[in-house]
Amino acid sequence: MSDHKQALVAKLNTILEYELAGVVRYTHYSFMVFGYSRIPIVGWLRGAATETLTHAHEAGEMVTHLGEHPSLGIGTLLETSKHDIHDIMMESLEFEKQGVKHYYELLDIAQKADSVLIEEYARRLIAEEETHIGDIDKMLRKPGEIASVV
Repeated sequence: MSDHKQALVAKLNTILEYELAGVVRYTHYSFMVFGYSRIPIVGWLRGAATETLTHAHEAGEMVTHLGEHPSLGIGTLLETSKHDIHDIMMESLEFEKQGVKHYYELLDIAQKADSVLIEEYARRLIAEEETHIGDIDKMLRKPGEIASVV
């Protein structure tokens, strides 16, 4: 296997594991929301879990597209035991920021490997992850405040 292909597969498997851990994270968070705003927040968290699973599927498909074996691992699972909505959103923000870093690293590797397919995949996921960061940033703002908290 060429060095570029090996680097692509390694990063894609890291992304696969990271996204699978995100599914568990967002699902867990959805169980821990209480209070008046529970229903819409739980809906958002479960939607995030579903989208994160889709991202994991796509990473695994890219690995097999390259003729390699997707990882059976799962990324690090973090339990801070902080279940205040603000804490959950801050942890989600950090998760999304780390996720976008993985996709930027994949983009860099794909450019060196001259893989337009994986470049475009990485660019699309970067845009999606940056949108998630923006959404969480807006949720962390106090009503009426426009300035970013990120």
